[in-house]
Amino acid sequence: MSFLRRRSAATPAGPDFDVLAMDPGDWPGNLGAGLLPAPDGTCQGVFLRYDLFGGRGPAMIIGNLPEGSPARELEEGQIPFEVAQLLLALENDEPVEVTGSEDVPVMQGDNLLIVRRLKLTESRISCVQFDRSDNVLVTIASWDRPITDDLYALLKPLPAELFQQG
Repeated sequence: MSFLRRRSAATPAGPDFDVLAMDPGDWPGNLGAGLLPAPDGTCQGVFLRYDLFGGRGPAMIIGNLPEGSPARELEEGQIPFEVAQLLLALENDEPVEVTGSEDVPVMQGDNLLIVRRLKLTESRISCVQFDRSDNVLVTIASWDRPITDDLYALLKPLPAELFQQG
């Protein structure tokens, strides 16, 4: 019965996980969102691009990549997907690599996060990563501004329905 065959969508309908990010209603600048599709039409990650510079480039990108997402598989020294997206949006084609990392404990509400601060060859980029209890990797990449501990208090789960195509 070929008419019952599932068709793979060009882009996924939306993630099957909550996305941890800053509420778009709380952000004063422009916001864009992108979904990473897999060949079978499932969602392999979500990234949100926050622009405070009035269209002159993003200030921050927050990515949520579930377990098994190919974007999580990095070679030694390779930058995270979110840093690559930030550089692409800024039209910066200089080569950037990860030179090291440092684990730092941070409180988010009642939860203790072990945040990995990445050190990059481009000093104007700040990048941190942490794993959620549901095995989703959250990466925050910021241009020309440090990522401070107060940012974690602004992160909230945004429901998957927010990213559904309609």
